[in-house]
Amino acid sequence: MMKKLLIKQIKSGIGRPLRQKKTLEALGFKKLHQSLEVEASPQILGMIEKVKHLLTVEEID
Repeated sequence: MMKKLLIKQIKSGIGRPLRQKKTLEALGFKKLHQSLEVEASPQILGMIEKVKHLLTVEEID
C-alpha cells in the first residue's frame, strides 16, 4: 500500500515560471493555503520535488 501525504501550498505561484504554475495545478491546488491528501506515487513525488519551495509536506499514517 502506498503512503499518504498531506501537502499544503504555503507560497503563491504568482511570478513563478509557467511550468511551476502548471505543476501546482496538476497536483490539484486552486488556492493558497489549501491542503490536499495524496498518495505517494513516483509521479506525485516528482511533482512535489519540482515545487517543494512552495509547499509543506507531511506523511500521514
